[in-house]
Amino acid sequence: MATALQNLSDYDASNFTDISEKRFGLVVAEWNREITDVLSAGAYDTLLKHGAKAENIYRNTVPGSFELTLGAQFLAQHDEMDAVICLGVVIRGETKHDDYICHAVAQGITQVGLKFNKPVIFGLVTTNTLEQAWDRASGKHGNKGVEAAVAAIQMLGF
Repeated sequence: MATALQNLSDYDASNFTDISEKRFGLVVAEWNREITDVLSAGAYDTLLKHGAKAENIYRNTVPGSFELTLGAQFLAQHDEMDAVICLGVVIRGETKHDDYICHAVAQGITQVGLKFNKPVIFGLVTTNTLEQAWDRASGKHGNKGVEAAVAAIQMLGF
C-alpha cells in the first residue's frame, strides 16, 4: 500500500514475538543524516518499546545508502545477530542516479537476507523531494524507521 494511504508508525503489536534476547543491527546511512538520525531513533525506540535490550542493539553508520548492503552483510554474518535493519534516504535529483542506487540497495539487501537466512530489512526512504522524505521520517506519514523495526520483529516471529 502506498505510504500516502497509511501511517508508517501505525501497527498491531498483538502478535509480536518475545525479542528480549534478540540482537539487532541498525545500519544507518550518513548521507541525509538529519533524516536518517530520526529514522534510526524511531527504529531504536520501537525495539526498546517491544522488549529489546539496549545492549543488544548495535548501530553502525555507512557513508551513503549504496553502502547499506555491505554494512548489512558485516552485521548479518555474525551468528549472534538476529536481524539487521537498513536505514537510508534517497531523494530524486536531476539525473537517474537515484534509480541505480535504489535498485542496487533493494537487490543487495535482499541477497544479504537470503545469504544469511535472517531478516535484513529495507528501511530506505525513496522520494522526489526533501519534504516528502521528512513526511516519512517524522511527518504526516509517520516514521519509516518505526515501520522497519516492526518488520524485523514480525519476521523474527516466523
